[in-house]
Amino acid sequence: MSTDSTYNPAMMSPGELHKSPPDPGRRRFLTTASTVVGAAGVVAAAIPFVESLEPSARAKAGGAPVEVDISKLEPGQMLSVLWRKKPLWVVRRTKADLAELPKLNGQLKDPLSKVAQQVPNLPDWNPIQRSIKPEYLVLVGICTHLGCIPGYDPKPGSAGLGASWPGGFFCPCHGSRYDLSGRVMDGSPAPYNLPVPPHYYRTDSVIVAGEMKNGSEQAWSPVTW
Repeated sequence: MSTDSTYNPAMMSPGELHKSPPDPGRRRFLTTASTVVGAAGVVAAAIPFVESLEPSARAKAGGAPVEVDISKLEPGQMLSVLWRKKPLWVVRRTKADLAELPKLNGQLKDPLSKVAQQVPNLPDWNPIQRSIKPEYLVLVGICTHLGCIPGYDPKPGSAGLGASWPGGFFCPCHGSRYDLSGRVMDGSPAPYNLPVPPHYYRTDSVIVAGEMKNGSEQAWSPVTW
């Protein structure tokens, strides 16, 4: 066989005919591709790690803390976000709402929040208002009877709820009623107040819900959901 590097089938033995001719271009491609794939593997391995530094939406839903911007929340309004796959509510109460709360104590099962439906040792905690700042109420919106989601109706004497309705939360499943502190009213099948989760104010307009300021209480749970 000639030593000429030119590919010439006529000069090759039958066994050699089954061999592919040398292809420097193909060899360079494979070398480059292997290098690129290797580099891509390093990048792919790095991306999940970087993303893991910030909680994903799924992680937040599963229990990671969530930030709630309350800068546009008007008096009387409520906003809802997802935390632990449950609705987490922030209600901005009016001065009239706050003035009515102590008057309702005689109509409630646990007016002073003695049952541990809230994180112990919340700073500036008020057991009647059930909040750190009087104006803003933070709750988990799950009825403590059988886990339905109550509706929000802050208007006293609202049509359909009767003249004695003080404003608050009404469960459509079995009729449990809660005031605007999430305290369960007498005659309701629900046994406990709505849960107040761990939370703190990062700024005047941002609430971090799901942990305390020192990073503790992420595993907290109320007596019942």
